[in-house]
Amino acid sequence: MRTTPLHDVHVALGATLTDFAGWSMPVRYDSDLAEHHAVRQRAGLFDLSHMGEIEVTGPQAGEALDHALVGALSRVAVGRAKYSMLCADDGGVLDDLVTYRLEEERYLVVANAANADVVYRELVARAESFDATVTDTSSAVALLALQGPAAAGVLTSMGVTEHDGLRYYAGVRADVASLPVLLARTGYTGEDGFELFVDAGRAVELWEALHEAGRTAEVVPAGLACRDTLRLEAGMPLYGQELGPDRTPFHAGLGRIVAFDTDFVGRDALQRVADQGPTEVLVGLASEGRRAPRAGYPILDGDQQVGQVTSGALSPTLGIPIAMGYVPVDRAEPGTGLSVDVRGRPLPVEVVEPPFYRRPR
Repeated sequence: MRTTPLHDVHVALGATLTDFAGWSMPVRYDSDLAEHHAVRQRAGLFDLSHMGEIEVTGPQAGEALDHALVGALSRVAVGRAKYSMLCADDGGVLDDLVTYRLEEERYLVVANAANADVVYRELVARAESFDATVTDTSSAVALLALQGPAAAGVLTSMGVTEHDGLRYYAGVRADVASLPVLLARTGYTGEDGFELFVDAGRAVELWEALHEAGRTAEVVPAGLACRDTLRLEAGMPLYGQELGPDRTPFHAGLGRIVAFDTDFVGRDALQRVADQGPTEVLVGLASEGRRAPRAGYPILDGDQQVGQVTSGALSPTLGIPIAMGYVPVDRAEPGTGLSVDVRGRPLPVEVVEPPFYRRPR
């Protein structure tokens, strides 16, 4: 397994480690529940250095990304970021991505760990006819995330000012603990927070500085398990569960990110789906009690299986079972009553529109 620059830190903190997409990653340090509540109420510190970082540079970098991705990246302003997808010719999703425009001719594409190699190869191939260069910088970059309502205060206590007024999905160059970072107001938890890109060789310094600065606010290290329940409550799709090559952005309810006025790979296939409508769509499911739907459990209408759960858990914040899954369009209306087969017993559920949780404003 590959290890991040923070591997020894995780071991010293007593983290439970697991194989995630070929990386040794911390699942938890204390308990899933404690870390989840810490992020919702204070802040959590995450190591996301397994993610892929790919730079696209050159006079036609924006045009190359317009062709490669579905989201018209050339129209993103310098200093801003955009959520987009890399699709196959048939419209299936190969990965969902966040792309930052660092300079006029320089973009940073952040890919999921399991798909980083695929994204790099596809970007290289799709940029061939453009005056643009694609470079995999993943091994040189570490990525930390400070997520939760106390995150901004922690940065302020460290003398950081660049985050003041920084908009959601925006990034800025900053010094944090005298370390140069790309500081972005992005995240995958449903909370306010920041992601910090730093030279891999200085990742330990940054982690220790953030951890120490967060002690007064009771910021805790947080692992993949609570990140999964946090993003589920926030209704954020996960590649390999809600997203994959067998479904398009329109199936996942994300057709709004597709810019049909650009000539991207998969455009014709996605236009057909947009015109005809998908036959099944992603929905939220909510219930009562303590039995939690899990990924792969059948979704039933009476005795008939009509879909499958893609993600599910007992919500730590709400205290109820929640899930996401795909169902036929005629059973996707909020308020529709269905059930989930939980180990041979039907659990009544109601179709709801995600997110299940929205942070207080």
